[in-house]
Amino acid sequence: MLYKAIILSAGLLLINCKTQKGAQLPLKEHVENSGNQIRDLNNESVIYFNEGENRFLDKYQMNVTFKGISEDSRCPKDVNCVWAGVAVAELEVIGTTTRPMTLSLATLDNKGRNYNQSADFNGYTITLIEVNPYPGSVEGSKDLKGKYKVGITIKKSDRVSTMK
Repeated sequence: MLYKAIILSAGLLLINCKTQKGAQLPLKEHVENSGNQIRDLNNESVIYFNEGENRFLDKYQMNVTFKGISEDSRCPKDVNCVWAGVAVAELEVIGTTTRPMTLSLATLDNKGRNYNQSADFNGYTITLIEVNPYPGSVEGSKDLKGKYKVGITIKKSDRVSTMK
């Protein structure tokens, strides 16, 4: 009887993983086909950065640098996994009147593991929307170093920020 419960639980986990992976694929394909630096997504502008790229965003009066990916444990696109995994992007932001700050933004929110998809800086909320390319089982995430591209949104924060 116990083994039936274990088999049923494992089957449900695999189904859940496939569902999560299916939800992520459209975003991945959408960014890889997009050559634009800025694209609209649900009335929010998604700003794209290649790894190592530095850009001053005049509209927000801040400089943003995509330093790189510090962690990429996302499940490869052709493998079934129990957990979908996460990618963590390191962004350095500097306001015109602030000191530089490094934000670690993840592809999902998980407070228990200290993963945050958004962070407040200088009156704005910066959110990580996409990280590409998606790892495959052949190349792995180490082979992708220097090839990453992220999409972020920046919008006026509703909260009073303690980070400046």
